[in-house]
Order: sequence, then C-alpha cells, then structure tokens
Amino acid sequence: MPRVASVIGGFAAAALGVLVIHSAFGGFILPPSDTGWMLSGRIGPDPVQYWLGWTAFARDEWRVPPGANPGWGMELASSVFYADAIPLVAFAFKALRPLVEVSQYWGLWIYACGALQAVMAWLLMGRATADPLARLAVAGLFVMQPLLLGRLGGHFALGGQFLLLVGLWLCVVPGQGVRRAIAWALLMAAAAMVQAYILPMVGALWAADWLARAADRDRRRAALAGAEALSVPAAGIAGLWAGGFFLLGGGFGGTWGGYGKMQLDLLAPFDRGYWGALLPDIETAGHLEAGNSYPGLGALAVIGLGALAWATGPRGALRRHWALLLVLAGLLMLAVTHRVAIGGREFEVLPLPDWIVSRADALRASERFFWPVLYAALFGAAVALVRRLGRRAGFVLLAGLMLQAVDLRPGFARLHHYFVVQPPTVSLRLSDPFWLEAARRYDFVRVVPTGMQAPNWEEVAVYAATLELQTDAVYLARLDPRAVEAVNARVAGLLERGAHEARTFYVLGDDAALARARAGMDPARDLLERFNDRWVLAPGWRLQPAANSPTR
Repeated sequence: MPRVASVIGGFAAAALGVLVIHSAFGGFILPPSDTGWMLSGRIGPDPVQYWLGWTAFARDEWRVPPGANPGWGMELASSVFYADAIPLVAFAFKALRPLVEVSQYWGLWIYACGALQAVMAWLLMGRATADPLARLAVAGLFVMQPLLLGRLGGHFALGGQFLLLVGLWLCVVPGQGVRRAIAWALLMAAAAMVQAYILPMVGALWAADWLARAADRDRRRAALAGAEALSVPAAGIAGLWAGGFFLLGGGFGGTWGGYGKMQLDLLAPFDRGYWGALLPDIETAGHLEAGNSYPGLGALAVIGLGALAWATGPRGALRRHWALLLVLAGLLMLAVTHRVAIGGREFEVLPLPDWIVSRADALRASERFFWPVLYAALFGAAVALVRRLGRRAGFVLLAGLMLQAVDLRPGFARLHHYFVVQPPTVSLRLSDPFWLEAARRYDFVRVVPTGMQAPNWEEVAVYAATLELQTDAVYLARLDPRAVEAVNARVAGLLERGAHEARTFYVLGDDAALARARAGMDPARDLLERFNDRWVLAPGWRLQPAANSPTR
C-alpha cells in the first residue's frame, strides 16, 4: 500500500510540474506541427537555431556518428549537437520519422522537463519522509525555479536539469555494484546527448558518489571501482561522439565571453532581478548569464529555516555525504571563478595562466555550475526541516511554495510577454516573388560574409530550410573560426573574379561584399538588385528562363 501511495504521489508531482509549466508557457507550444511560436522571432534567435538544426537533421539519412548534420551550414556544418537540438530527443524522433513526422518537439520537451523535475524532487524527498504534503511542496519549489524556468524560456536544452536531480538521488540513495555503475553510465550518456554544460555537472556528482563508495570499507570493491572509473566517463564520451561533438575542428571556446567573464556574483542568489516582487533589487554582475540564479523568496526562506533547523539539531547526517559536499564546493568555486564578483564589482583573487583560461573558455558560462549547489541546498534544507519538525514541516514547506508563487509573479509575467499565441506557421520574411523564383533556379544560397549570426543569417536560413536549399547561413553553439575565415576568403575571391559557383546565389551583407560582387559581375548575364532591403547577386539570372517547376 505505501508503494501504491508513492506511485500516486509521483503522478501528482508530475501533474504539478505540468501545471507550473502550463501557467508559465501556455499550451499552444505543445502541438508538434506548430512552429510559429519558435520562428516568429519573439523569443529570440535560439529557437530558430534549434528548428533549423532539427529540420536539416530529420531530412538527412543516418550517418556515422549519428549526430552528424551536413545538411545545414555547407562548409561550416557540424552536428545536431552544436545546433543545441537535444540529440537524445532528435535521435528518437528521427527514428520515428517513418511513422510520424514532427516539425518541432520542444513544446513536448519543455513540459517533460517540468514533469520530470517534479517527479525527481518527489523521489528525493522520499528519502526523508513519506508525508505527501512535504514531498509535493518541495516538488513545486523545484519546478517553480528561475534556474529552470529561465532556461526553458529560450535555452530549451538547458531545461534538462532533472538529470542533475537524478544525479543527486543516486548520491543519497543506498546502492553499489554493477547496477549502480550502469545507472551512472546511462545518466552520463544521456547528459552528453542533452546539453554540454549538464554533462560535467553530472560527472561531478558521479565522482562524489564514486569517491564515497570507494572510501567506504563496507561498500568498496576495488576491481569494480576501477572498472567504473573507466566505464562511466567512457559512457559520457560515447554520448558526445554519438551527438557529433567531435566533428568540430576548433572554436570550442566560442566567439564571445570567456571563463571568468560570466561568473556567479556572490550576491546573485539574493538579487531578484526581473523574477521577484518582494525583495529589493540589488546590483550584481551584468553579463548575459546574470539574472537567473535567484532561487525565489520561498526557496530562500526554506533554505534559511532549514539551516536554522540543522544548526539547532543533530548534525551527524552531513558527515555521511562528505564527498558530495566536497564536490559541491568545487562546483561553487568553478561558478565563482578566479575573478570574484560581489555586487557587480570584480576582484581577481587568483590570477590564472592564459593557457588554463583558454581551455576553460569552453565552460565560459560558469554561473550555471551553481545549479547543483542550489538544488542540493534546497533539498538538504527541506530534509533538515522534516527531521526537526516532523509532519509539521509539510505546512512550512507549503507556505514556502505559496510565498514562492507570490514572489515570482513578475518572472511569470515576463514569460507571458514572450510566449504569446502565434499562428501555427509564420510567413517567410523574404516575401518578394524573387525569392520563390530563385528557389526554383538555384540549389545553394550563401550569405556574404558568413559566420556566427552573420548579417541576414536568420531570414536566409529559414528561407533555405523551408524551400530545401543548402546554405552557409548559420547560428551554432560553436563554429570553427578557421573554417569561417577560409570560406569568407574563398567566396570573396570568387565574387571579385566573377568565378561564381554553380547553381548558387549570394545575399550580400556589407559594402565590401557588394563592391566585390559589382567588380566581378557581368551585367548582361548576372542580376544584382535589392529584394526585401537585401542586396542579392544572382549569377546567370538573365540567361535563365523563368522556371515552371514547382518549389521543392
């Protein structure tokens, strides 16, 4: 009977998670055929990137590695991993494509993240209490989190934070042997195929659990521990390989920012930003990652009361989790970085050699490493309250959840501003009849110059994907700068000499490209005009009769 009640409670937690997500984002994001909310531009360019990556990947044949995605980017193409299209989910829907085609799966993903986040919080609290009120209240606090909702508001893959809760659960639940190693290996592989930042966080939690078991004489198995130390990281590497991580030749540090420039301000957890209504706004770091480390006043209250309950009660339980505490401290240091920020002011506490910083640039958005620290603190505080107050803790935690809901009204209103009902599909922004005719005459369209979010990239890329042309108009999580430089140099030379590529036309993004196009064109055969306020060079246009074939 208790097991049945726990299962029912798990479904209730999932329903609570779905309710929170629905209240934040609405139900119109769910239909897999509706892409208007992603492509309207209202929530920024990132959802456009995800759709473009998935669209090219879904149309292509299976390759080795499975995440290879040569259909988007031409010479700059890499993989579905760098399109941030959640390879694990992309693989599943591509495999199902002979049975069902989906234009977008991110609405389903957003709802699944809320449900799974709540279920994992329910399971975590089940380690401390059977009280359904306490467990559901904590589930609500874990879902009604700016750390989660802020990411689901645009960086969808980063909403897979339930994987961190799975890692925390494995750290606190008893277990050993082959089954524990397999569980960690599967979790590492899944994290690698969801989002690159989640993988090292899960890896750190595994290291904590492995170290704790290796140091425990009752749980230690030397041979198995050695095998696990090799196989679990290997599973993560295998997941990266499958997603196409290793297809990129360079540029892993990104094209902007850098380690130590998007760090966790020490006051960030207390800065309500655009999320909270009840605390005063305080100055913190102003980088692009700032603003989403505020856990909400309800969560802060629970953490504060939990700390008080722990300080005035028995404290021996923490000693059992020394390895987890050590790893969480390390993650916190990684989030803070060597350039400590306090109230927006930076202090370089520990100068690091350039070669270390350049390698750490791959994890430039270091503030994110605060997530497992916050989740562990919230879970630990809730456990301390339960052990101190017994069943009364459920009412305290429920009050915390209600306070959280009241405090986060501005944050929810902000999400409502961006996530508004859109038509199921949106019209192409390149609406001049020229573009439709060009899609019949050409197979390739380039933006000149190309690069990360080059001028006209979004309009051209969506146009190309919709009408099934190849293009080098890209926005990917990482680009190889050497490949970008080589493409731009080669195309610039071709334009200047008039040696245009076969079945290719060019959208010119700056004066230099326009000057080269003019220098190399033949007015008797080539077209150089503006369409939708964009300069276009269409080689051989005047020699080709208008095509009567249907658009691809």
